[in-house]
Amino acid sequence: MARAERILIVGGGIGGLSLAAALHRRGFTPALIERSPAWRVVGAGIAVQPNGIRLLRTLGVGPPVEHAGAVIRHWDFCDDRGDVLCETDLQSLWGDVGPFIGIARAELQRALIVGASRVPSRLGVSITSITHGDDEVSVELSDGSTAVYDLVVGADGVASTVRRLAVDDATPVYGGQMAFRSLAPIRPRRLTKLQFLLGDGCFFGLCPVGGGHTYGFGNVTGPRMHDAVEGRLARLRERFDHFGRIVHDYLAALESDEQVHASPIEWVAQDAWYRGRVVLIGDAAHATSPMMGQGGSLAIEDACVLADALHSAASVERALADYVVRRSPRVRWVRQQSQVTGASLRLPVPVRNSALRAHGDDMMRQRFRPLAEAAM
Repeated sequence: MARAERILIVGGGIGGLSLAAALHRRGFTPALIERSPAWRVVGAGIAVQPNGIRLLRTLGVGPPVEHAGAVIRHWDFCDDRGDVLCETDLQSLWGDVGPFIGIARAELQRALIVGASRVPSRLGVSITSITHGDDEVSVELSDGSTAVYDLVVGADGVASTVRRLAVDDATPVYGGQMAFRSLAPIRPRRLTKLQFLLGDGCFFGLCPVGGGHTYGFGNVTGPRMHDAVEGRLARLRERFDHFGRIVHDYLAALESDEQVHASPIEWVAQDAWYRGRVVLIGDAAHATSPMMGQGGSLAIEDACVLADALHSAASVERALADYVVRRSPRVRWVRQQSQVTGASLRLPVPVRNSALRAHGDDMMRQRFRPLAEAAM
């Protein structure tokens, strides 16, 4: 086991909370800080895919996540009117890896907080400086306190402060798409599947989650913009007015502009995941296009592999090198396939729709089958 008695996790999202639970189970005693003054959820819903559920089960978090979410058995690509172009049977694709779960982000966070409850956490605190030593890291926090750690883990998302201060100061790259996410108390047309309705330069996704709710996500290709909260819902309805009835029914169930979260899709283009005794996981290390829906599951895998590497290696340095070697091929595959998927959806509509009718299910199986193999 690597000698890392003092570990600081920066960020209380999916990756940070998963890592806290994983390290505790491996016999480490980490601490966690989160910049928000209260546990706060950004976004609306998420699909935790079977490779993520497989590891949440090892952390004792799988059952509550599965209970709070909705099991999804099919993934459809449709045209903008809702006619199915191709359908993939997710149970057949993933086998006995685990279920495919749609869940509200608040419910997922609640389960992860319970799973990490034995790890001390401080809210409303952020990191302001990092100084590398030979075998330790000195940090200063926003409350004016300082401390020394054997390892600092940046789990603080695409705009990671830890990455900027200690690993690489490259800024995230705009991916050419704006995303509009929401959660509505409806299952439009008795929806049970994950559905992508594909338009020209845009798509609208619908994912069942627990409690009879649905996670909706509109994606529009174009320049980066600031979409003001006032009038946001009306603009979203107008953008997708030409889509099928199921999208109209979903958007009609939303009541306020504040229910719609608008943000740019950003990528982290650099490949450096650690420097000295500072390491990155999740979106802080490798945020990419969400076209495969793997962001959350990859963060969970990162957390569990890093904890295992620290438990197995003789030194922190060896553990961090092993972590990158073990994770890089899988992350690279998801990044490449996300880009391929995005490019295919930008083809001329007749060409794209014809390709999906003929080969859509085969392409999905080729894209996801490697992820059914264990991440460890």
